[in-house]
Amino acid sequence: MCRRRVSLRPAPSSGRQQEAVVRAHHGYYIPDKLEEFGPTFLWVPLKPGRSLMDWIRLTKSGKDMTGLKGRLIEVTEDELAKHNKKEDCWICIRGFVYNVTPYMEYHPGGEDELMKAAGTDGTDLFDQVHRWVNYESMLKECLVGRMAVKPIAAPKEITSVSEEKKQLNVGHGVCPSGMLPEKKILGASSKDLTPSYDWFQTDSLITIVIYTKQKDMNAELVILDCEDKLLRGEIIVDDYSYLLEVDLDRAVQEYVAVNIAEKVGKVEIILKKKDNVHWKILGQPLENHNTFMKRTDRGLFYRKCKLVSKTEVTHDTRLFCLLLPESTHLRVPIGQHVYLKQIIAGTEVVKPYTPVLPFLPLDFQEPSCHDSAHIYLMIKIYSCGLFTQALDHLQIGDYISVSNPEGSFKKSQVQTSEDLFLLAAGTGFTPMVKLLHFALTEVSCLRTVKLIFFNRTEDDILWRNQLQQLALKDERFEVQFILSQPIRDWVGKQGMISSSLLSEFVKRSRKDSKVLICICGPAPFTEQGVQYLKDLGYSQEEVHPFTA
Repeated sequence: MCRRRVSLRPAPSSGRQQEAVVRAHHGYYIPDKLEEFGPTFLWVPLKPGRSLMDWIRLTKSGKDMTGLKGRLIEVTEDELAKHNKKEDCWICIRGFVYNVTPYMEYHPGGEDELMKAAGTDGTDLFDQVHRWVNYESMLKECLVGRMAVKPIAAPKEITSVSEEKKQLNVGHGVCPSGMLPEKKILGASSKDLTPSYDWFQTDSLITIVIYTKQKDMNAELVILDCEDKLLRGEIIVDDYSYLLEVDLDRAVQEYVAVNIAEKVGKVEIILKKKDNVHWKILGQPLENHNTFMKRTDRGLFYRKCKLVSKTEVTHDTRLFCLLLPESTHLRVPIGQHVYLKQIIAGTEVVKPYTPVLPFLPLDFQEPSCHDSAHIYLMIKIYSCGLFTQALDHLQIGDYISVSNPEGSFKKSQVQTSEDLFLLAAGTGFTPMVKLLHFALTEVSCLRTVKLIFFNRTEDDILWRNQLQQLALKDERFEVQFILSQPIRDWVGKQGMISSSLLSEFVKRSRKDSKVLICICGPAPFTEQGVQYLKDLGYSQEEVHPFTA
């Protein structure tokens, strides 16, 4: 996946600097090289002995990281404000205060980035960069204590847990249809857009009906997990999500079905009972049950997926096929990414990737082997990369945690375009795979679809033959390979991304045609590309940088 955010800072100009190995970002996103970096700030090289493993060793050494000899204290805002220097730096994140002074030299973003939040509540700044980071685990030895007054209010729940329990335990009689409808759980809010749900049962099935009150509901907007007796169903409504989270009254089989009435926004979740007995209640509501809030406030949810295959794409890139649990319903929308989570040396480490197709279908049909039960990830393996090395050492049958999808890209951006340009560097190609297939199969108004694919050498080009075959199959599609370090007999284009190069290849098919330009690659590549496109007169609405 393309793991980048656009920075307003100037990108490094040295190719060698981009190749420098930096072994870790200790906020659980571990870039293997500078080209893999992706937050909003510019990464800096770390000193020797300041890798992720070095930080983990330090936290496990028994050294007093807080200066409080193991005590946890209550911190006032005045006290927090006193610790605002590099040699004495405390930061508050979600009501917890950490002494990040010993972490300063281990932070790949540099000390200045941490100092932006020194002596203050850094929650908003943290969320802007990488809210998915598991800072609790990374900084657990740096925990000073709680804020005396919590600086951010907890998200307001629509219905209290106590009220939920009261309503979930109401029993009902048999209606004429022979089914057993249970009382609807309504949110306390009277807002028309707040979803609600019912549930009913037969001898063998439990059916939960969610009324999303949204038109054009589809399978990508429904995420469902059922493990043991724990049911978690999330409905995506634009930038918000509605959550149904229940400890079921009884066990169910490892089976879920999701039926969607798209035009009216009704979602049915069907579970199979393990025992054909009558349920008096659906179950006990969990903490976030029946809440409707911004997705950024929701946090990520992970499930364990099994590695079922691992195939070579190039000399250093693999295609991983992960099998979702049987009781999970998850579709990753085009242009969105998931996070993989591994435990490395006792520490949780997270890194984002964009799912791809198992191959580029040349018959313009969905690949037969690409079903909703699998997630395919194309990942470059770095010799000095902790995370990717751990991935490469996974055996078939091993499990890895996969998060819910995230991302801001909307298919409607393509559906209203006439010219589509895809600028990709290296594994920045991954978000383009599903996008390319969707554009050529489902968007009839497109006149031009062009992929400009930047790589170092011919050996680094991902799916070269498939892309060339696809270009022969559809006259709308063109692919241009550009190498920065070609061998002597390379007859194609060479160089790095530049204004002159983009002006040559990115051209409207007509003077007034609607254009969309998607870009993904190393942070400097994306930053420079966005600026060049702006200089060439393309508007912000016409350019979409893939970021995470």
